[in-house]
Amino acid sequence: MPGWLLMTLVVLAILVIVIAIVTTTATLMFNQKAMKQVNQLFSDCPKSNSEIIRKKDLAGLPLPVQKWLERSHIIGKEKITSVRLKQKGLMRTKEGGPWMRAQAVQYFRADEPGFVWQADVKMAPLLHLSGLDNYQEGQGNMSIKVLSLLPVVNAKGPEMDFSTLLRYLAEMPWFPTAALNSYIKWEPINDTSARATMSYRGVSASGVFAFSEQGDPISFTAKRYKEINGKYVLSDWGGVNKEFKEFNGIRIPSKSDIIWIEKTGNFNWYQCEISDIEYNKPELY
Repeated sequence: MPGWLLMTLVVLAILVIVIAIVTTTATLMFNQKAMKQVNQLFSDCPKSNSEIIRKKDLAGLPLPVQKWLERSHIIGKEKITSVRLKQKGLMRTKEGGPWMRAQAVQYFRADEPGFVWQADVKMAPLLHLSGLDNYQEGQGNMSIKVLSLLPVVNAKGPEMDFSTLLRYLAEMPWFPTAALNSYIKWEPINDTSARATMSYRGVSASGVFAFSEQGDPISFTAKRYKEINGKYVLSDWGGVNKEFKEFNGIRIPSKSDIIWIEKTGNFNWYQCEISDIEYNKPELY
């Protein structure tokens, strides 16, 4: 083998090793940041809740909301203060773009609302996106990095505070007893829909839940901030729940599509499935 070729192969091998070390280190640091946020979220969260949901607790809510909560089987169950769940699904970044496999873990606090969502998205062999969405003490932050190293998004500020609060509200059907918390107010619209308004730490946002005739929450729509040409614009956003499943005795949406509602049609950018969920267990997976 010619000396120049041997030298080239050695250099390439060294580069591969260095890149592997750097990305592994970056992934560990990204994971440690997520773990720190989860520990903050659960720092003073009770591990058990003696409060049991009674049918009388539903009194005064719009009838479709009462019907949903009864169908979710929360009556007679412990009030939920914490949640941990696992997701799997497909994600894409633009209309017509390729679908990428995604896995995520998410942690919620329900008594004092907050969440941490950590995702790993496979872009291509040896190439992935790391995502971290955090909402705590009324403030939101979204971080996305290629290979857990190269920043793509680092968004925070009033628009993110609003948008992450709205995300919490939209995902609340995964832990239905939160619908009874004082930071959420309900208004009837008709026999199969109701408006929910969430207010926390000086920020308020609202959206409309639509329910099936049986009482399942089949969709959520709201105005959420979307970045368009470097500016945040309030845009129509929401989710459609396609399947429902019982976890730990509670019926929740198990398969959902997350969409931007545009003039040209719905841009379905994330299809997720809940593979595991546990309540009142404020611990890391």
